[in-house]
Amino acid sequence: MTPQQAAALIFARGDNPRVVVSGNGAVPWTMIAAIDAAVPEYRLFLLNGPAGLPDRDGVTLESAFVGSGMRKSPRLEYYPARLSHVPRYFIKGFLGVDAVVVHTSEPWHGNLSLGNEVNILPGVIEAAKASGALLIAQTNPTMPYTFGDAEYEIDTFDVIVPSDQPLQPHAWKPPPPGGPVDRVESARVIGDLVSSRVSNGSTLQLGIGEIPDATLAGLSKKRKLGIWTEMISDGILTLDEAGALDMGRLITASFVFGSLDLYQWLNRNPRVRLMRTETTNAPALISQNPGMTSINTALQVDLLDQANASRINARIHSGFGGQTDFTVGAMHAPGGQAIMALRSWHPKANVSTIVPLLDEPVTSLQHTCVITENGVAECAGRSEKQQAANLIEQAAHPSIRAELWEEARNMGLA
Repeated sequence: MTPQQAAALIFARGDNPRVVVSGNGAVPWTMIAAIDAAVPEYRLFLLNGPAGLPDRDGVTLESAFVGSGMRKSPRLEYYPARLSHVPRYFIKGFLGVDAVVVHTSEPWHGNLSLGNEVNILPGVIEAAKASGALLIAQTNPTMPYTFGDAEYEIDTFDVIVPSDQPLQPHAWKPPPPGGPVDRVESARVIGDLVSSRVSNGSTLQLGIGEIPDATLAGLSKKRKLGIWTEMISDGILTLDEAGALDMGRLITASFVFGSLDLYQWLNRNPRVRLMRTETTNAPALISQNPGMTSINTALQVDLLDQANASRINARIHSGFGGQTDFTVGAMHAPGGQAIMALRSWHPKANVSTIVPLLDEPVTSLQHTCVITENGVAECAGRSEKQQAANLIEQAAHPSIRAELWEEARNMGLA
């Protein structure tokens, strides 16, 4: 069908249908444009929605992980959930679904692939099939064909919409140097400290951004590394080219977000398996990986080693994502560790990221250690007083330490 014909079928589903679409780097822009033109009022559910989404009266943007294209919308409805639980909201019927639009590869051997975005989609597709919802695949010759839970027989879908709109790569750029805590230099120091804790043969949860990228120089010198992660980005190319990865272990992830070079590497790559989020983010499965090392960041960490990575002034910024899943799984893995890595000073807000007690909801807690450009604050196995002391002396910015010690005494932590 044409996009317009498929959108007409969604319009026929009734008033204010809920449409679930691929998110992150796989947004089906062709179909979204057609839906927005044909359906006056609808609910659009996706993860990490980028800029460019329809945001008008009549459109409700829904997500369990909020992206830049949804964050400031007055029509945003956020569903708090660990990422591993989001598919259950659909499978158990908490969230009904009227149509699912996935961005897929072109057919290959009778199958389509969800490409660079598997994530919650298999669970949503199952819920949609059980309820009789409409299943639409927008195919694309530039979408990589991936294996694992990404593969579906063509006749799984009610409608196929051919599209040739190129994928939009994620163009992350490092920040300029300067500021109270030099962003470039602090990221380099943090990256060195993080990578120094990773042993040969460890399993990594990799993310995207300044801190994960800064760990690559050190990680590239390691050998026999495994990858079990929620997402992979261009850092995987660096590790692969450096010979740091264990060629005998499958690279396991749930979605891929990065450059066109990364997507080309991903296409029909037998070493990569993209699995549903209930698998990649299950703490019990994460904990089975040797030396499982999760590397996460946060907006704030308090003296009780509680991290806020979700909210600013009580307003949702992103969401839980997989941070809680991987923190718990890594802490239970043989030789595992959950690392919280962040700058000691927030460059935009111009405030300390190490605070006495969080004012915002907790995203994760009780990590192995907290790493800033000032050092490593060991937390696991320490008393609450020693934990607080380590955070103040080893992680906090020197200018805030006296104030933190005073607050620690008021809290009975010193």
